[in-house]
Amino acid sequence: MIVPITGKVTYSITMDPTVWIFDDRKIILEDAFIKKDTPQEQDELEKAAERFNQEIYQQKIKPPVNKSISRFERENILKHSYVMPIEDFLGHAEPDSDAQKAVLKTSQGEVEIPLQDLQASYLLFAIDGKPVTDEGPVQLYYRDGTNKENPIKGISKIEII
Repeated sequence: MIVPITGKVTYSITMDPTVWIFDDRKIILEDAFIKKDTPQEQDELEKAAERFNQEIYQQKIKPPVNKSISRFERENILKHSYVMPIEDFLGHAEPDSDAQKAVLKTSQGEVEIPLQDLQASYLLFAIDGKPVTDEGPVQLYYRDGTNKENPIKGISKIEII
């Protein structure tokens, strides 16, 4: 149930999607593809503020994890499917400057995608609050939703090339 990121990276890392259910960065699958109707300038300012806050937060606690979960929250967790943005994990792995692509090792073979598409992606790790076992441990969705109906399934390793 682990997914290593290897290849042209400074640090090879191993992601464990089974613990992401307790991570504050998770996003409900249905909410992940909702478009924002904000002006571009405001959006850029919000992104800059969010990056600043994230950097300050990450210096204090890595990774961000829920401190305590009430009974209501535990029951609510089991009602949703969740995705995790992959960009933080790629940031920790630090892809080489000449890295251009990523090879996703899946149960059906290899899928090659541009590195920038991988950075702008979500990994589905939980369906109805439970780890993805069939066609898992993770499935890849592009952030723009273009493959929402047909995600890349069965990903067991990510190699940066």
